[in-house]
Amino acid sequence: MTTVEESINVSVPVTTAYNQWTQFESFPQFMGGVISITQLSDTTTHWVTKVAGVEREFDTEITEQHPDERVAWKSTDGKSHAGVVTFHRLGDAETRVTVQLDWEPENVVEKLGSVVGADDRQVKSDLARFKEFIESRGSETGSWRGNVDAPGNAATGAAGTAPVGPTSTDTSRLAAAPDVDPAMDDPESGGPRAGL
Repeated sequence: MTTVEESINVSVPVTTAYNQWTQFESFPQFMGGVISITQLSDTTTHWVTKVAGVEREFDTEITEQHPDERVAWKSTDGKSHAGVVTFHRLGDAETRVTVQLDWEPENVVEKLGSVVGADDRQVKSDLARFKEFIESRGSETGSWRGNVDAPGNAATGAAGTAPVGPTSTDTSRLAAAPDVDPAMDDPESGGPRAGL
C-alpha cells in the first residue's frame, strides 16, 4: 500500500475551500490524470482516469463527511484506494487543505512511480492547481453541506447521513474513513494539523 500526504495553504475562507472540494465533477479542472467524475448520488461518484497511458474507471463512496472539516472516501470497485481531505481554518481568508491518499499500485509503471515519488509530486501538483483554481475564482462553483457519519460514530451510534437540504441517501453500506493520526487534530477548532 502506498500512502501520500500533502498540504497546501489557500487564500480563501475554510467554507469556500470545503465547498469547492464537494464539487467532484470540477476535479478534472485541477487534477492531473482525471478525465471525468460523475456524481451518482450524494455519496457515490464514478471516476475515469488516465495515468501513464493507462485508462481506468472506478466508483468511490464517501465514508465520512463533515462541512468545513473533512471528506473521506474509498473505492468500491476497480482501483483500490481510500483517502481523506481535511480543512483547517488558519484565518478569516486562509485555509490549510491536507490530502492523505492510500492506494495499491497495480502494475510495474505504478509501482515504479510510487518508489520514485511520482505519487507525491502528482498530489502536490494537484493541490497547487486547486489553490490557483479556487483563489482565481474567489468563490466555489457549488456546495454540498451534508454530513456523512462514519459507522459507529458516537454522536449517532450508527452510520448515517444528516444532509442539509431536501435529499438523503441510504448509508447502510458506508465504511469507516481511513485511520488518521489523532495527534494531528487541533483540539481548539477540531481541524487537522494546527501546528504545521
